[in-house]
Amino acid sequence: MQQRVVLAIDIGGTKLAVGAVDEEGRVLESRRAPNPNPPTGDGESLLQSLLALIDELETDRESYVGVGIGCGGPMRWPSGEVSPLNIPSWRDFPLRERLAAEFKRPVHIHNDAVCVAVAEHWRGSGVGVDNVLGMVVSTGVGGGLILGGRLIDGASGNAGHIGHTIVHEFEPICRCGAVGCLEAIASGPNLASWAHGQGWRVGHSLEQRSGLDLVEDARRGDPIALSAMRRAGRALGIGIASATTLCDLEVVAIGGGLSQAGPLLFDPLEASLRERVGLEYARSVRVVPAGLGQESGLVGAAALILHPERYWSAD
Repeated sequence: MQQRVVLAIDIGGTKLAVGAVDEEGRVLESRRAPNPNPPTGDGESLLQSLLALIDELETDRESYVGVGIGCGGPMRWPSGEVSPLNIPSWRDFPLRERLAAEFKRPVHIHNDAVCVAVAEHWRGSGVGVDNVLGMVVSTGVGGGLILGGRLIDGASGNAGHIGHTIVHEFEPICRCGAVGCLEAIASGPNLASWAHGQGWRVGHSLEQRSGLDLVEDARRGDPIALSAMRRAGRALGIGIASATTLCDLEVVAIGGGLSQAGPLLFDPLEASLRERVGLEYARSVRVVPAGLGQESGLVGAAALILHPERYWSAD
């Protein structure tokens, strides 16, 4: 019997990724490109860039059984009108509707970090575990919740959005308008901005001051970059401690560009977490790198179509 294949799409603030994923969770082929991300207004050109990337895939459009999408939030869910904080040209953009019209197939959409959580539960670091928080620490900080073996959506599809939990009482102000959000401290751009304010890479252009540049300098022993990694790790540990105690988690799987820092990020995270989990049931939580790497967003998006009994409660 022929395998079912899904067109999977992963849209982030800095990248676009598309792929053909089979029902075993294998990415048969994929394409990636920078997100052109016009600063305002031109949402249509961004959609056309996405469609052009899809057309680079060799898989025949007619072979797809559906389209699964992970996109940065917030969004109106499940209608799929997206307004990603990191993609200013899309505000209430009807992404699900447009792609349903384009492909004439079922289209399921969720937050990109939710798709990472789904992927890690289905085929990654959370296999065999029923209570998982999947996180992305990259341009933004997001998350998704699997509890009792099923994706938890919440009232508006935003359950698990750990990036906007409060981890500091007084600062900094987040782009969402709140004060002390985890994303405002631990996302790549915000962390790099903080480090620059402390004297890191003064005189360098903005393009030479990314979160990944910060990680590389930390690996070389730069004291400000190392301090930034500790700052991010501490904030992540606080957020995860609260989520673990609230949701009785077994595994937290962290992906995204900043997670590639490895022990530079995970060591201070673990120290902060262990300081703040007091109840016995919360102490057994494991924090691990996402097991699927860059493919996790595509695999999770495909699962929205392939396993709706666990990962799609709408419609």
